[in-house]
Order: sequence, then C-alpha cells, then structure tokens
Amino acid sequence: MRIKTGVTLLLSALMLNQAAWAAPQLTVWEDIKKSDGIKTAIVDFQKQFNVEVKVQEMPFAQQIEKLRLDGPAGIGPDVLVIPNDQLGSAVVQGLLAPLNVAAAEQAAYTPSAMAAFVHDKVVYGIPKAVETLVLIYNKDLLPSPLKSLDEYRAFSQKQRAAQQYGLLAKFDQLYYSWGVMSPMGAYIFGKDGKGALATQDIGLNTPGSVEAVTYLKRFFSEGLLPSGIMGDNGLNAIDSLFTEKKAAAVINGPWAFQPYQAAGINYGVTPLPLLPNGKPMSSFLGVKGYVVSTWSKDRALAQKFITFINQPQYAKERYQKTQEIPPVTALMNDPIIKNDEKANAVAVQATRASAMPGVPEMQEVWGPANAALELSVSGKQEPKAALDNAVKQISMQIEAMQASNQ
Repeated sequence: MRIKTGVTLLLSALMLNQAAWAAPQLTVWEDIKKSDGIKTAIVDFQKQFNVEVKVQEMPFAQQIEKLRLDGPAGIGPDVLVIPNDQLGSAVVQGLLAPLNVAAAEQAAYTPSAMAAFVHDKVVYGIPKAVETLVLIYNKDLLPSPLKSLDEYRAFSQKQRAAQQYGLLAKFDQLYYSWGVMSPMGAYIFGKDGKGALATQDIGLNTPGSVEAVTYLKRFFSEGLLPSGIMGDNGLNAIDSLFTEKKAAAVINGPWAFQPYQAAGINYGVTPLPLLPNGKPMSSFLGVKGYVVSTWSKDRALAQKFITFINQPQYAKERYQKTQEIPPVTALMNDPIIKNDEKANAVAVQATRASAMPGVPEMQEVWGPANAALELSVSGKQEPKAALDNAVKQISMQIEAMQASNQ
C-alpha cells in the first residue's frame, strides 16, 4: 500500500513538474487564406517567448459570432480578427478584452485606422489592414486619371455622346456617396461633450449633405449613369460595363482588382478625385484588426502577441504575401507600397477616409439612408425631403433599439 502511494505521489510530482515546464499556449483565429502572412512572425514569437501558437483560419467577418459560443465554452481563441464595424456591439456584449496600448505605440499606426479600434476612449484592438474605395480606370480608354469629379462629369458627357460611359459609381448608396457628402458637410453621428458619439445627433440632412446629394443627382438626371446600377444588383452592372470596356472608370474597392485583372483590363488605380469645393473625396475606411477575447486565459500574452506580429518588418512581409495594406506609418513611404500603384492609391485614400462608426446604432442607418439616396438621385423625391425623412426614421429605429436593450 505504501509502495502504491509512493508511486502515485511520484507520478503526481512528475506531472506537476511537466505542467510547470510546459510552454504556454495561444490560440489564434486568422482570416481565411491569410495565415501564411504571419508564419515568420509566429516562429519568431514562439522562440523569443517560449510560447506555442496554434492558428486556425476562418472568414474574419464570422469570427465574432463564433466567439459568442466558443468563448463561454472554453474552446475559443485568445486572439481573433474582426472588422471595425463589429467592434461596438462586441464591446457592449462583453466579448473583447480592453488593451493597454501606450500613446507612442498607437502612433505607429495611421490615426484613422487606430481610431477604428477605440471605443469610449478605450483601445480594444490593433489594426491589421485597411481597405477603402479608390478610382479604377481603363488606361486604354482614359490614358491618365482626371483630377476632379467635375472633370469626370464633363468626360462622361462626351462618352455618352459616343454611346459609352465615363465614370460609374453607386451614388445611390451611402457607402459610395459618403465620399462626396462628408467633405461637403454631412456627418452620421455627432459627438457629445466628452467626445463620444451622440447617436441621436444625426447629420445626414445638413445643408451640406443636401447640397452634396443634389450634386450627385446630376449624374443620374443628365443620363451619365445607367438606371440598371441602382439597387442591390448595381455593382454587378458596374463590373460588367467596366470589364466589357464600355465604361472608362469606376469607383470601387481593392476587392475588384483581381477580377478586373482576370478580365484582361489594362487598368490603373488612383485616389478619389477632388470635389467642387476643392476638397478631395473622402470614403469609409474598412479596417481589420486583431483583438483579444475576454475569455483568454492570458490576456497580457495575447496582447504581446498582436503587438509583436504588427512590427514593421512583419507587417511588410504580411503585405507581400497577402496584399493587404497594413496601416503602419513606417511602411507608408516604403518603396514596396510607394512604388505599387494599387497599394499606394489605397494607402493615400486611407489617409483621407474615416472609419464607419463602430456602434450598434450604425446598423439602423444603412436602410433609411440608402432609400433616401435612391429616391433623391432618381428624382422621385427632393433631396432635402428624402434626407429629412431618413433622419426621422433612423432616430426612431435607434430609440426603439436602445429601449429594447434596457
């Protein structure tokens, strides 16, 4: 009996000793087909900190939904990737851990990208990649890009006379029209005295916003845009006209580069043009970022990991392997991005862009805003009336949403 007890104690001691010496583990969810971009960084991190990192790929837009189930079950990740527009609801639901990121460290990233992962002045993520709208033009139909939206309007008039199209854009939807509306005085949500978003202060019907939508309406009323680009299938129509070489230029995102290349289009990419008021067109900034699960057993190590892999040398390698634009200020003037026309256009436009409000109330904005824009540019309703109605509807929907959450 004593021998058995002694053996049991010895085995227990050995197991405890092994556990004490076992390397800590991190589980990382990376975007689909993007883990190759962080392989070198992971190898170096593992060596430097004696950590075992396990990586699993899944579409980044679905990760936060999966975390809701896997986190409480104890089988979720320590680190995951999310789009910035999911941040607000994820924080409110307690899914993400706050990070301790010094001001000097935050300064390593472009301000707009870093701001996309700050909620109520608390940092919840490190930006990984940015994407935003740019202007893509067919070099065989338009040898060099034009400077202003007015010039594109005049060019489009000439193209229509020749049964062709000049510039195509989904100006009937907020995501695409925002680049004109914002620099002319529109805003989605105002801010309170503490700098936080005031979701009952909706600025989609300001005088500047009405002026912007009235200007965009001319592209439709003058017959410069086909009626088929309105509505949910409009992007398909735009892509078809561009790949069939019936349109000289389009406003689209980096996701269109590969399909246009596959279609054999000799295209160039440039930041969005200037507006009649002399300001450059803005755009919404889409930011992917690394965040830490609130269920992570070692949040400090998880944060150390995402800080480590976003160092300039690793962000540069990630760009080379994934073609995602890293919002790392040290890389903005690096020849690898500076000399790449597509990457440089996205990088420049990203500095002019603003992140979508990362609050749950933003989901109540899209439907009424898009409906108002379609009514306005189609001439079915005057822009001011349409935008006024949209703001009323958004306000009511937000009030109802907030009441249901109390």
